[in-house]
Amino acid sequence: MSEGLLPESVLFETTNGVLTITLNRPKALNALSLEMIRAMDPMLRRAAQDASVRCVVLQGAGERAFCAGGDVRAVAQAVNAGDMAVADAFFREEYTLNHLLHTYPKPIISLIHGVCMGGGVGLSAHGPLRVVAESLLFAMPETGIGLFPDVGGTWVLNRMPGEIGLYLGLTGARLAAADACAIGFATHHVKDADLPALRAALVEAAPGTEAEADAVISRFDQPRGESALLAQQAQIDRLFAGDSIEAILAALEADGSDWAKVQAETLRHKSPTSLKITLAQLRGGKGLDIAAVFVREYRLSQHCMAGPDFREGIRALLIDKDHAPKWSPATLAAVTPLLVESFFAPLPGRELDLSVNAGLTA
Repeated sequence: MSEGLLPESVLFETTNGVLTITLNRPKALNALSLEMIRAMDPMLRRAAQDASVRCVVLQGAGERAFCAGGDVRAVAQAVNAGDMAVADAFFREEYTLNHLLHTYPKPIISLIHGVCMGGGVGLSAHGPLRVVAESLLFAMPETGIGLFPDVGGTWVLNRMPGEIGLYLGLTGARLAAADACAIGFATHHVKDADLPALRAALVEAAPGTEAEADAVISRFDQPRGESALLAQQAQIDRLFAGDSIEAILAALEADGSDWAKVQAETLRHKSPTSLKITLAQLRGGKGLDIAAVFVREYRLSQHCMAGPDFREGIRALLIDKDHAPKWSPATLAAVTPLLVESFFAPLPGRELDLSVNAGLTA
């Protein structure tokens, strides 16, 4: 465990070859801090090369959340104090951990209950087995705080059906378990009450392959239920097909349905810059490999840290809680193509280097 980490923030237990990692900040909805990242990363690296470890289970403590996201408030406070090194370290090390999970040589099983947003999606979406409980509340709400759907959101959202990923990334819409299963975020659906028994069964079986883990989880699998989101896909595909945010808004306004009006109003409250860079991120990120995704998202993160909207979004949502951010630029028209392009510019001398994740073997 890394120096300076409060022991209770993240817990590790290895039993019968199963490494269980528990995010343990339930009062903070298990928000992911830099210290927690620095504890998990070396532990996962050691486990990857330890022949006695067969698989990894990720879970969140408490009844309310798997992980509500990264501890963006702490990052914003550091940026406000002029400490850009914290913003660099947080995103660099978080994305390195996300990429490690994506390329991990052993099965990773995420047991996801309650709130799973932002950084929580980054911890869970990159493993092959994603078990959601009935209480799941999934979202990628970053455009509301002057960011973009990061932690590999380019990869995750672009693999959802049609324009659903773009819709979720722009609006921050919240999904329940049935929707998460229908669009591919979840691989299994279980009862909240069964999570402890499922984890115990995994520890007993000590599965060393995805197929072996799947066989254990399937004993607890529950019917997915109907997905309202999937039933609405045709409308989403039609209204979110535009090649600009302005075109998407125009389509929503022309549609005139109550649902479309709500989506248009939602978009008007988001950061105009975040909306435009998110559209460019997702549309331009199709076909990228996972390493290229994280290199590109790291660039975006650092340009966002240097701009005003992230700090303003955190102020409005988490500090003053007036929910009245003053975005800059304040309008979509003022977010020029040149400005959008600047967010994707390389970072000479400090690009994200993922070579540290190469060569891990079971």
